[in-house]
Amino acid sequence: MAQPETMDKRHSLARIAIFSGLPSESVRRIEQRCAWRHYVPGEPIVSYLDASDDVFFVALGEVRVTIYSTAGKAVSFRELGGGETFGEFPAIDQGPRSASVEARTNCIIASMPGSTFRDLPLSETGLAQALLPRLVKTIRALTTRIYEFSTLAVNNRIQAELLRLASLGSRQGKTARIVPAPTHVEIASRISTHREAVTRELNRLARIGLIERKGAALLVKDVDRLEEMVHDATGE
Repeated sequence: MAQPETMDKRHSLARIAIFSGLPSESVRRIEQRCAWRHYVPGEPIVSYLDASDDVFFVALGEVRVTIYSTAGKAVSFRELGGGETFGEFPAIDQGPRSASVEARTNCIIASMPGSTFRDLPLSETGLAQALLPRLVKTIRALTTRIYEFSTLAVNNRIQAELLRLASLGSRQGKTARIVPAPTHVEIASRISTHREAVTRELNRLARIGLIERKGAALLVKDVDRLEEMVHDATGE
């Protein structure tokens, strides 16, 4: 169960992207208006269609954004890591939650009521300038996902998802390191396919030397080549 935490060095909003342009004293004021909790892997944070409007800030760890069908099938949209924000849509339009969010790793999450979040741009003038580009970026990313679902073959969607994950991983030359390596089920839920299709394509990519599983990590050994494959499929 999520547990309230006492303040320590991990309970800082300094890494939260939308606050990065604010003075340190402003960030400290915002921290004092937050509640802090620790979540364990798999623990739910918010539920789809929930009427709550709290906004959440990922201080440490990684969360997964998902919708579950009535049959229990998970459709995952994305993972959010340290520095990310979620839950702002209900705070802005006071509608229901558009997805469920659960902890993917051990997490420390700050939250604040939607009413408090709505007041922040009035007291912290730099926040609106950071928040608006982030919202546009989210819309662009979701538009790209819809395009991929509608037009790309399954193997190309898998390649595009690997490229997205590689862009978030650590990079050394042409090699990107994705840690932890996503499971085949996780990839399948993100691109609306089944695990067997993911297994076939990942095995093929491994045979041609493009990816390699190494311990807990998945190595994309030539990101440029993967990017070319995705470009050839999308024309972008």
